[in-house]
Amino acid sequence: MASINLIESFQEFKDAENIDRPTMMKVLEDVFKTLLRKKYGSDDNFDVIVNTEKGDLEIMRRRTIVEDGQVEDPLAQIAYADAVKIEPDYEVGEELYEDVDIHDFGRRAILAAKQTLASRINDLKKNVLVKKYNDRIGEIISAEVYQVWKKEVLLLDEEGNELLLPKSEQIPQDYFKKGENIRAVIKKVDMKNNSPVIILSRTSPLFLAKLLEIEVPEIFDGLIVIRKIVREPGERAKVAVESYDDRIDPVGACVGMKGSRIHGIVRELKNENIDVINFTNNINLLIQRALTPAKITSMDVDTEKKHAEVYLKPDQVSLAIGKRGVNIKLACELTGLEIDVYRDTEDEQNEFDIDLDEFADEIEPWIIDELKRVGCDTARSVLELTSEELERRTDLEKETITEVRRVLKEEFEKE
Repeated sequence: MASINLIESFQEFKDAENIDRPTMMKVLEDVFKTLLRKKYGSDDNFDVIVNTEKGDLEIMRRRTIVEDGQVEDPLAQIAYADAVKIEPDYEVGEELYEDVDIHDFGRRAILAAKQTLASRINDLKKNVLVKKYNDRIGEIISAEVYQVWKKEVLLLDEEGNELLLPKSEQIPQDYFKKGENIRAVIKKVDMKNNSPVIILSRTSPLFLAKLLEIEVPEIFDGLIVIRKIVREPGERAKVAVESYDDRIDPVGACVGMKGSRIHGIVRELKNENIDVINFTNNINLLIQRALTPAKITSMDVDTEKKHAEVYLKPDQVSLAIGKRGVNIKLACELTGLEIDVYRDTEDEQNEFDIDLDEFADEIEPWIIDELKRVGCDTARSVLELTSEELERRTDLEKETITEVRRVLKEEFEKE
C-alpha cells in the first residue's frame, strides 16, 4: 500500500507509553472506518488491519461474487464478470478480498484522517496521564526543576511530564534553582483548557506524613499510626501518633536515636520544628501534650462548647502561645478545641495586679483583645514583656504599644 505520510502518526501512537495495544488498534480502526463511511456510506464490508509494530495498516474490502446482473448491494456484492478481471480463478459464491488504495479517499480526506488521528492520540495521552496521577494522589514524587516563576515552579518527572508547584504550596523558606531535584506530594490533578495540570504540594500535612512513613519503618509496617498532623509550614508542626504494639514507644520510634530519624525531615522542611506527641482519647492529657513545650498548671474543659481554659505559670505563657501565636494555633487544630491561655496568679498573691478589662475606658477594646490573644490578660503581664517583644508577637504598632505601657505604668504609680 502506498505511503501516505501517516507513518509518523502511527509511530507516535505506538511509542505513547502506558497505552495498551488493543486501545491503539481500536482508535486507528475507528479513524479509518470513519473515512470509509464517508466515502462508501457503510464500513460493514471493510476490514482495517493495523500493524502497530511497523506503524502501518491496510484496508481490505470484502464482497461476495454473484451472477452477472444480480448485484443488489454494490457494497457487499460484485458481478462475476468484474471479479474475474481481478483474478481469473474466482467463481460465483466465493468471497473476494481486495486492497483499498488509500489514495482513493482523496488528499483532503487523508489530511483530515491524519489530524483526527493526532487529536485522538493526544486525548489518549492526556487520559493516561490523568489516570496515572489520579491513582498516585498522596504519594511523594521527586522531580526536576525546569522553570522558576514568581507564582509557581514548573517541574518535569522522569517521563518528561509537566508538574506544577504553586507558590501557595511552597514552604516560605523554599528556594529552587533550575536543574535541581525536589520532593513534594502529589496533591491533585486539575483540568485547564482541556489539559491535565498536576499540582504538587510541600505544605500539605500529607507531605510530612509521607516523609515520616519513609523514615520510620514502624509507620510503613502499620505498627505505628499517625492520628493527626497539623502544620504551619516552615514554622512548626505537631504530629499525634499511636502505637498498636505496647512494646513500641511511638514518639521514640519517630524521633529516632538522638533524633536521627526526625533530623532528615526537619532539614527537608527547612528547619520546621516538629513536635511528636502520643495520641490519647483523654482530652485533658491531649491538650497538655498539644501545648508542648509549655507546662500547664490547671485547666477547665467544656467539651460541649469545644472550649478550654488553660492556666500556666507566667514564664510558661509565652511558650504555650509560641512565636506569632503558632503553638497555640496548632494546639487548637490538633485537639479540635478553642483554647484560651491565662496566667496562674495563685503564686503571685502578694503581688498587686490589675485585669486589663479595668482599662477599657483608656485603652480601646480591640487592643485589649489583641493583648489577651497573646496571653497578656493583666497589666503586669504586659509590662513584663519588652516593647520589641510585644511588637513581634502582636499586630499592634510601636506607637500603640508605647501608649498602652504608659497608661499601665501610670496606674501602678498611683497605687
